[in-house]
Amino acid sequence: MREVMKLVGRSLAPGLVFREMLHLMSELLGLNRGRLVLVDDAAPGASARTASVRHAYGLSAEEVARGAFAWGEGITGRVLASGLPAIVQDVDAEPLFLFRTVQRAQLPPETVAFIALPVAVNGATVGVLGCHRIRSRQRHLNDDLAVLRILATLAGQLLQLEQLVAEQTRQLEARNEALARALDTRTARYGLIGTSPPLLQALGELERVSQSQATVLLLGESGTGKELFARAVHLASGRRDRPFIKVNCSAIPETLFESELFGHERGAFTGATAARAGWFEQADGGTLFLDEIGELPLPLQAKLLRTLQEGTLVRLGGTREIQADVRLVAATNRELGREVQAGRFRQDLYYRLNVIPIRLPSLRERREDVRALALHFVSRANQAHQRNVYLAPDALARLEAHDWPGNIRELGNLVERLVLLADHPLVSAEALERFMPEALAPMPSNSAAPPTLMPLPSSTSNVREYQSAGSHSPQALQDALLRHQGSQTRAAQSLGLTLRQFSYRLRKAGLR
Repeated sequence: MREVMKLVGRSLAPGLVFREMLHLMSELLGLNRGRLVLVDDAAPGASARTASVRHAYGLSAEEVARGAFAWGEGITGRVLASGLPAIVQDVDAEPLFLFRTVQRAQLPPETVAFIALPVAVNGATVGVLGCHRIRSRQRHLNDDLAVLRILATLAGQLLQLEQLVAEQTRQLEARNEALARALDTRTARYGLIGTSPPLLQALGELERVSQSQATVLLLGESGTGKELFARAVHLASGRRDRPFIKVNCSAIPETLFESELFGHERGAFTGATAARAGWFEQADGGTLFLDEIGELPLPLQAKLLRTLQEGTLVRLGGTREIQADVRLVAATNRELGREVQAGRFRQDLYYRLNVIPIRLPSLRERREDVRALALHFVSRANQAHQRNVYLAPDALARLEAHDWPGNIRELGNLVERLVLLADHPLVSAEALERFMPEALAPMPSNSAAPPTLMPLPSSTSNVREYQSAGSHSPQALQDALLRHQGSQTRAAQSLGLTLRQFSYRLRKAGLR
């Protein structure tokens, strides 16, 4: 018993314990050809229950295969049906003994006994512990029966434990599957891809404040998906059926800011031949997303603050106040606190915007989402460009290992370039290397700071040199965008162009 209990302590796998238990019964007690017969799972449409030898010691594979019994058949079948033990003093003198597993010729010539004890789980008989015993033994039969009863009880408890563990495992797997579906559904609802804890935490914060009217400030590095999160704020709110207006503050010339945001009246300036509603009015009842709000000129910051506080605006060149029921979502990759200290951002507007700050995780913090994002971008690029490119497992692992200073935008751009330029449909990690970015060194994985930007070239003159519309090749425009993580403003400055000139060349080259 001590040896059997050692096995139970080492492993909860009942098969291992049963086989060694039957071995010890033979080696230490002389109870030979032990077998554990267990009830078979009922097949669909089966008319009678059956049981088979599942674990044995001293039986050949052929003998084990023969050990199948119908309910009530032979000594084993009767123990199964009645739940009562059976002791056959002489197998030769018992007409019900079948010799099914072991033929009589394979047994010793002297008198052989057979002992069969029921194995029960929750009061129901689920098996039989059986063995052969030479009847003429020095040890009393009752001593062997006492040990076998304990072993049969232990076998039932191990089987019950196995059922409990299997049931709990099934429940946990079902729960995990349901949670995975819920997470996928939850993120897919907003067009977000991934189920990493940092992403879900940001999404949870977003959903908790979505029904309020408070301003949300999205913080994080460039390329982390601020527009998708801003749209998620809109979709999770009661304004989901109203307009969602997106404004990129870095793409609007300073002279047009006021007209774009607040609109203008007819004759407000040269060329204003008709009145026009600004973005605030167009977003009335809905959500206005101001991306890169750190680029907003100081004079406009005061007017924006007044509109946010009072819910009214005045068009450029107008005198009438107009009501604007707008939920504002702002985003920036700048440290607005530092901008305030440097005098480039109004402190009162900063406090007004910083009501509910939500930090969006970088891709370095969401490595478990890289695989799903890469596969999404591959599928999208294949459809867009009529290609059939796939990533090998080692290529996906290589993408997961990269730090992605340009975040999701950089990953998407790389995958699209890969789909267009790959030499073979299946891209391995080795083939992927030539597409991996080299201009920016990977950042340490424990750093959350944005990549350091090279200082922009200064101009010695206030007048820009004239450059023709074809002054820069499409490749040069693309390279500039890559160097500056997709910022057209910085890319234009690095090439000595205005934002308008840069955008015009992009459109002319057919680039997005």
